[in-house]
Amino acid sequence: MKKVLTYFSILSAVAVLSLSCTKESIKTMYTTQEGWIESYITNVTSSDEDAYVVGNKGSQRVVVTEGEGEAVNGNGTISFYYAGYVLKSSTVSASNLFATNNEDIATQASWSTSSEDQFDVLTINLSEADLVEGLKNGLEGVKGGEECYILFSGKYGYGKRPLGTIPANAALVYHIWVESTSND
Repeated sequence: MKKVLTYFSILSAVAVLSLSCTKESIKTMYTTQEGWIESYITNVTSSDEDAYVVGNKGSQRVVVTEGEGEAVNGNGTISFYYAGYVLKSSTVSASNLFATNNEDIATQASWSTSSEDQFDVLTINLSEADLVEGLKNGLEGVKGGEECYILFSGKYGYGKRPLGTIPANAALVYHIWVESTSND
């Protein structure tokens, strides 16, 4: 009996160490992603003197064209075009594009543009939309006419679940073109 207890104790210790290493490697990965995000933001803001950054709960929004009117709140409605990219370093390219409703972006990435309705403006209510946490947090505060980039680490994305071409724990960048907002 004593050998069995010792065996289970050793197995338990190995399991705890394994989980600890996994948690530590994920933490290190998120730290690396935060560095990529910081570099991306620096690249954008250094090439556009009017660009500025707004942070919200783990998301960074780089505003490159300021919008007008009332900023959307957590219960507001937004109509927008977007292009979503997996951030694998401090840059994004057409090869990292995973979703878009912007026909120009789709064409540049050599995607099929035969279905016209895939390029309709997307209208969502932030309180009802099924969005990843990072995107939802980044969209809070946008204004009609705004163009921005929303960036966040895998911690605020899909986490350990891969989704289509998006790897598990991936950092994401959304290029957003806001058509209109409403807080009614």
